[in-house]
Amino acid sequence: MNSATYEKIGAFVTRVSLGTVLIAHSLYLKAVVFTLPGTAAFFESIGLPGWSAYTVFATEAVAGVALVLGVGVRWASLAAIPVLFGATWAHLGAGWLFSNAGGGWEYPLFLSVIAVAQVFLGAGAFAIRVPEVRRSPVVAEAR
Repeated sequence: MNSATYEKIGAFVTRVSLGTVLIAHSLYLKAVVFTLPGTAAFFESIGLPGWSAYTVFATEAVAGVALVLGVGVRWASLAAIPVLFGATWAHLGAGWLFSNAGGGWEYPLFLSVIAVAQVFLGAGAFAIRVPEVRRSPVVAEAR
């Protein structure tokens, strides 16, 4: 294997890891453990509008699935960044370690940085490639 192959595999591992965490935090943690109404109540308790919990849930779920599949990876990562920095903000009062009561802010900050890195890394290996729409040369000449 050459250096480019290692880089593609590294981007793949990072992409699938981030996507899996986003799916776990949305579909399991927010929807099953806390429930969406419970998540909305938590958002309200920290001064955010309750409806934003549903937006965060949807963003995490869609971005997570897109990352795992390797579809629109840069866009999915960009969409996740404000959500992850928001999670960092929400956990600031709990201190540094995520093992603290209420969870600390180092874990969501780490995920935020990984999402930023994924924007630059791209999809890497084993991604579903959406074919680029190309114009027919005949159509291009007619313009």
